[in-house]
Amino acid sequence: MSANVHADVKADLARLDAIQLLSEQDNQAALKQLKEFYAQFNVETDYQVRIDTLRELSAAYDDAGDIAASERSRAEILQLAKAKNDKEVVALMQIDEAFRLRDAGKFDLAIAKLDEIAKVLKGSVRPENLMRLEITYGVIYHGASKFEQALSHHLEALRLTDQLTHRKALSKIRRLDTLAALYLSMQNPEQTLIVSNQAMVLSGQVDSPRLIARLRTNQAMALGDLKRYPEALVAYERALKAAQDANLPKMEALILSNIADLHLRTHDFVRAENMARQALKKAELIQDELSILNAKANIGFAVGGQGKVTQAMEYLAPTLQHSRDQGDKADLEAFVGEISRMYEHAKMYKEALEYTREQQKISNELFRADRSKTVAALQEQFDADQRKKQIELLARENQIKDADIKNSRLQQIVTLLGAILTVMGGIFIYMLYRKVKLTNERLEEVNQQLEFHSVRDPLTGLFNRRSFLEMMKDRTENASPERREEDGDSPDCLMIMDIDHFKHINDTWGHTAGDAVLVEVAKRLRSAVRDTDMTLRWGGEEFLIFAPNTKPPQLMTLVERVLKSIGSTPVIVGNNMIPVTVSAGYISLPFSGIPETVCNWEKAMQLADMALYLGKVNGRNRAYGLLSLLVPYEQALPELERDFSAAIKQGMVEIAIVQGPQSST
Repeated sequence: MSANVHADVKADLARLDAIQLLSEQDNQAALKQLKEFYAQFNVETDYQVRIDTLRELSAAYDDAGDIAASERSRAEILQLAKAKNDKEVVALMQIDEAFRLRDAGKFDLAIAKLDEIAKVLKGSVRPENLMRLEITYGVIYHGASKFEQALSHHLEALRLTDQLTHRKALSKIRRLDTLAALYLSMQNPEQTLIVSNQAMVLSGQVDSPRLIARLRTNQAMALGDLKRYPEALVAYERALKAAQDANLPKMEALILSNIADLHLRTHDFVRAENMARQALKKAELIQDELSILNAKANIGFAVGGQGKVTQAMEYLAPTLQHSRDQGDKADLEAFVGEISRMYEHAKMYKEALEYTREQQKISNELFRADRSKTVAALQEQFDADQRKKQIELLARENQIKDADIKNSRLQQIVTLLGAILTVMGGIFIYMLYRKVKLTNERLEEVNQQLEFHSVRDPLTGLFNRRSFLEMMKDRTENASPERREEDGDSPDCLMIMDIDHFKHINDTWGHTAGDAVLVEVAKRLRSAVRDTDMTLRWGGEEFLIFAPNTKPPQLMTLVERVLKSIGSTPVIVGNNMIPVTVSAGYISLPFSGIPETVCNWEKAMQLADMALYLGKVNGRNRAYGLLSLLVPYEQALPELERDFSAAIKQGMVEIAIVQGPQSST
């Protein structure tokens, strides 16, 4: 490359950088300059300058609501990259296909597509390309409601910003903004505010009304979730002004819709309708389909809140159909529930019941899907733990065999020397005897260690699953019909617990901190139970308490004490204060007077496990307990095993819910 050409490239990149910074302040002005800049290009223009300019054009068109022009720019990028045989850029452009699969509700195929792209980008020396990939993974996992996977990828994208040589501060703020939005979906508004505030501090390094609009929007949504409505409205108004300053009509439509939603929460339906109609007008101006659907939904709920339900459904029907087509069941379940409540408020109970039933059906599907995936993951972890323990046991058995061989050889030497030498041999025998004694003591120590680790978890020191299974094996063999009468007043209790968001703890603070949390939870459990109770690590982040001879009032007290001991204070690891809570399920054994020959400990554990995951689905940091059956067990047990949530809703079983303490962080 000649000096003149190099100078031209440097000047082009400097101008593009200036336009990009302008786009953070005024998207329309930046779009105009980008068009003029790109019109000057010819076949001799540097390839990377053309690619970067087209990317900025695509983003600016998208923010302006001109989706067709945005897609044309991206198609031109792909054409240039193929002509240049730039495999990385060609792979990155296939991200569009992953998004199309996501929009069709085919999340697994979208992830598979990203996995193909990742193979091409493996070993890339351009951190910005790797960052784009991680962002896309995060966005698609977010859309699939797989929040922990989304969080992992967004944190990796944030880490990659440190490797950038250009626009590092701007990229970091954008990644923090994405994290704040993810925490909103994870129903963690407090963390959303923390991350948004971090980004707001950094925003002083760049003049970007665009980012201010996004950050203020996330703050407002978090404040709304915390029911701090006046503060939320102020934050939305600041976000709206920033979006208007930056000439971002698409974002204006979103913020106006969010303000309408805020008024819906406070039942100010007239204001909600007014703001939603403003949002619809803005969305129709730019012909953005999602913004139009969102605005129409808010108009529908606002009109319905004023009693005009038939008119409301004219606005709600398109959004409802879109949600069904998308296949996002979590979003659909919430939307159907809102429609049901609207009909109920209007005293149209027949229609309300219809949508309530649909909501229950979707909720049950979500519950079963979530539980199946979680159980599969726990089983996989347990199998891995078992394989590891088998290897450890085999190694210890080999140590014992080696010690036995050494001991045998030493004894043979003692006998031989005793036959050859009497006096001198006596001295040797004494010395060798001591060595044999030490070897035997070591052998005894190894045996004791083996015995201890066969029943104890090596990390927490609690009993392990194997020890409990052995105990229950004896119980099963000795079960008899008379046990129902004997233990009716003081049954045994099974309580299974799972640490909430444990993967998030590992991802955020590291696996060493995760181990420290497991050890501390074990310590708190030991302090919360009676000396006669058995506490064990069931596997992974799951724990089990077996409390024999526990009367019902004692059982409730035990559950409350356990939740309080774990969740009242954070776990301190180094300089970090890690909030820790558990979800739990509990049941008495025998259960509800049923003979253990019919409902044995394994079936009771299965029911307690279902209760545990019901607690997770309904917000975590709580325990669900099965107290008694309200219908004959011949009718209830099959239904509980088939559809646990439905059996509860049908009034077949009496449950108790114990709420954990608010974690102090």
